[in-house]
Parts: sequence; C-alpha cells; structure tokens
Amino acid sequence: MAEAHAPNRSRRGDPAFSGWHQSRRVAPAGCDACSHVYFPPRPVLPLLRLPKVSVFKASGKAKLYSYVINHRPAAPGFRRLSIAVVELDERVRMMSNIVDCPQTPEALELDMRLEVRSKTRRTNITLPQFRPAKG
Repeated sequence: MAEAHAPNRSRRGDPAFSGWHQSRRVAPAGCDACSHVYFPPRPVLPLLRLPKVSVFKASGKAKLYSYVINHRPAAPGFRRLSIAVVELDERVRMMSNIVDCPQTPEALELDMRLEVRSKTRRTNITLPQFRPAKG
C-alpha cells in the first residue's frame, strides 16, 4: 500500500514535531506567566505576545472532538482515514487521524477516549495518530 503524502518540514512547524520525533510525545507549549496551554508551540503566547513560554510533554491521552470521513474514492494504493480534531487531556486541540478502528460513524463516537501512537512513513517522518484507548 502506498504511503500518504508526507508533510513538508518548516522552521515554523519544527517545534511542534521535534518533540514528537525525539520522544514520541506530543509537545504543546504553556505560558509561564498565565499557564495558558496552546498547540502548536510558538515562541510567544499567541494572543498576549508574552515571550515566556515552555514546551512540555503531553500525556498522549485525548478524546475525539470532531471528525469527517472523506467519502471520495481513495487514490490507488491509499486507504481512507478519518480526518479528526482531537482534544488532548491538556486541553489543546490538534488535527490527526483515527486509526485501528472502522472508519464509520458508529465506531467514531464523539468524546471517545483515544491514545496516541506513532506512524513512521517511508520518508522517515513520524506523525502522531490516535487510536481508541484500551480499557
């Protein structure tokens, strides 16, 4: 089966995914002054432009906030995956895919508990994807 297109790397996106590549943990950022947490991490707090921020490792636990199932035919060699917005337990949202379960509305229930897993692509880029939590 062919691999999905890999994302382009950029200086702007590197802080968000460098933590993932190094430790397989999603790494949001938090403001040192007000404790606001946000993702992807940036060098300043987005609204207040405060420069005192720290990147930390998230738990990897999340819930399904929203999703869409793409019903267009998949390209040859590709499989269809849901496109999801997951909310980490740290109260930040990110886009990802839900894997290891049927891609149907019956299986993808809003607020279902998820856990992160890694998927290494042939391009040596590893992306966080989520699967239903065990237990």
